Amino acid sequence: MGVDRGAGPATSTDVTDDVTDVLVVGAGPTGLVLACDLARRGVAVRIVDRSPAPPRTSRAKGPNPRSLEILDDLGVAEAVLAAGSAPLPMLKYRDRAPVAQADPWACSAPSPDAAYDRAWLIAQWRLEEILRARLAGHGVQVELGREVVGLTHPPAEPAEPTEAEGEAKGEGEGEGEGDSSRVVVTFAEHRRGEGAALRARYVVGCDGAHSSVRKLLGIGFEGTTQEDQVMVCGDVELAEDALDRELWHQWFDEDGAVMLCPIPGTRTGWWFQAGPERDGRGQPLAPTADGFRRLLAHHTGLPGQALTRAELLSTYRVNVRMADRLRAGRVFLAGDAAHVHAIAGGLGMNTGIQDAFNLGWKLGEVLAGRADPELLDTYEEERLPVAARTLDLTSERLRATLEAIRRPGGGLDSAITADTTGLGVGYRWSSLAADRTDPDRTEPARTHPDATHPTGVPLTADEGPQPGDRAPDAPCADAATGAGTRLHRVFAGPRTTVLGFGPGSAAVLDEVAETYGGTGVRTCRVYAADEDRGGRQGGGPREDRGGKPSRERGEEQSGDRREGRTGAEAGPPGYAVIDAGGHAAAAYGTGASARARASAGGAAPGARTGTIVVVRPDHHVGLRVPADDARSVREYLRRLHGTGHSAARPPKRSSAGSPERSPDRFPDMVDAVRKG
Repeated sequence: MGVDRGAGPATSTDVTDDVTDVLVVGAGPTGLVLACDLARRGVAVRIVDRSPAPPRTSRAKGPNPRSLEILDDLGVAEAVLAAGSAPLPMLKYRDRAPVAQADPWACSAPSPDAAYDRAWLIAQWRLEEILRARLAGHGVQVELGREVVGLTHPPAEPAEPTEAEGEAKGEGEGEGEGDSSRVVVTFAEHRRGEGAALRARYVVGCDGAHSSVRKLLGIGFEGTTQEDQVMVCGDVELAEDALDRELWHQWFDEDGAVMLCPIPGTRTGWWFQAGPERDGRGQPLAPTADGFRRLLAHHTGLPGQALTRAELLSTYRVNVRMADRLRAGRVFLAGDAAHVHAIAGGLGMNTGIQDAFNLGWKLGEVLAGRADPELLDTYEEERLPVAARTLDLTSERLRATLEAIRRPGGGLDSAITADTTGLGVGYRWSSLAADRTDPDRTEPARTHPDATHPTGVPLTADEGPQPGDRAPDAPCADAATGAGTRLHRVFAGPRTTVLGFGPGSAAVLDEVAETYGGTGVRTCRVYAADEDRGGRQGGGPREDRGGKPSRERGEEQSGDRREGRTGAEAGPPGYAVIDAGGHAAAAYGTGASARARASAGGAAPGARTGTIVVVRPDHHVGLRVPADDARSVREYLRRLHGTGHSAARPPKRSSAGSPERSPDRFPDMVDAVRKG
């Protein structure tokens, strides 16, 4: 039944004709990534923020490698890299004297399966500027000064429409959806002629730790705040040449600390973090510019006057909390609205970006009428355990860092581990992780040699990623043009990708291209360097089904990437690459050693005939089967994308065939992931 929560000047009778598919509440990195992903899918999306102007925030220092992959998919990674800088070596001091230098990234380098090997320093406000510009390129502007004060829920399960109602529905309407199935969102004020309320088919709260959306939903936000673990923060300017801007300076003393990291893109700007000044009772004092000057002089020996400006002053307390659910009907939570972590490891903003990337494609498929609404259940199923694991990881890293800085030479490098790259996060427990070759397989795995999967057990070298794992990258060559590319560039854009390894994969790729071409699925034939291509591209004929010669098609797709075109505006869905260095075969476990095991009677399913790997739009493996298992491929794609060209929308599954889960499954799942 409908629930009216919150209060405001508008009532249900004040609702205007403002209607949208998705309303994103909160225009930080999480909300902006989600809005960009939805907009490029052709979804009618609006994004609002309570701030009257774009906020300038300073705590998040930049995207980690997994978030950089996502930003690359959205077409903004180059701008982010240009506006920021690589993480800097850390110079650590004791009693004002340098005692140690550490570079946590000294031994890391891009690998064939991961183009980004380290986080990137960029001011959060600058990252948001880049994302807002990308969103504007899709014709969507952030609506500022709009505070959500009320939500009215529709029934959780809309009634089935009559045949006449179904025929009358507009294009893209989901099953059983009409005005009564939309969320009514009420705003605090009526500005610039905007309605005091609007209707949205879905709402996503990305509005931070004090989320109005979460509070209006009545969703619990359990956890702890450590009042004794306090830090003051701000953006400051120092006199030129006061400190070497090629280093991240860290002073740790018995009575406090000061940390200064140069802000990329500025000449004299620095991120300032410090233990607070305290009053006579030992209580922390609020941050002030003069207080920052006193802390600077006390710990560093620099004159306080060297700090010429201080802004964005704030007090940070270690806050570890998580929502008990990520969804209430047609309203979702993402980012800090759903979980807040200890600052160690820099995973707060990054986890939110990755929430958005998980949710965006699922909303897009359901709104397009290709997938059943049950697909949206998998957002909470997949991301809630990741949030729980991240809370534990960041808390453990904070403990390690606090222990390290007690000793001379200890510093923030203790917070950085392979786990904090984000490359090892996967969803092996998910109902979308379909392993039809071994349906009873349940053992956990990790997906990257330098990162631990949330459940912690490594894969063997030739096994390759399993369903739920992050799909590895690999350098390769465009089969049509010979130009260098990467598998993640092939994946880019709002589509599922079906990879075909080996000659036996051609028939499946042909069937997929015929069924789904242009409806959210692309095919990609991965040829070995010595493999006969026989004049075929991507499992299709020399000319694609749009009549374009293969070379012209390849040049068009290369142009798509240069111009940032993705999704509906990008080129044809069929593609082929040459795995000249064997990196793709190695990453996906289809290389020579696998074939040798198969010929010797070992367990390497599909090595003789080929292998099909279905990669979800968020770069996670959905299905991995031998190339002769077309039925499994067909069933998996039907779940994500309906029946392709043969029907406007997927058939309604019976309750026995739907991916419904028991209400008490998630606590057990979260506990299992936390324990590893």
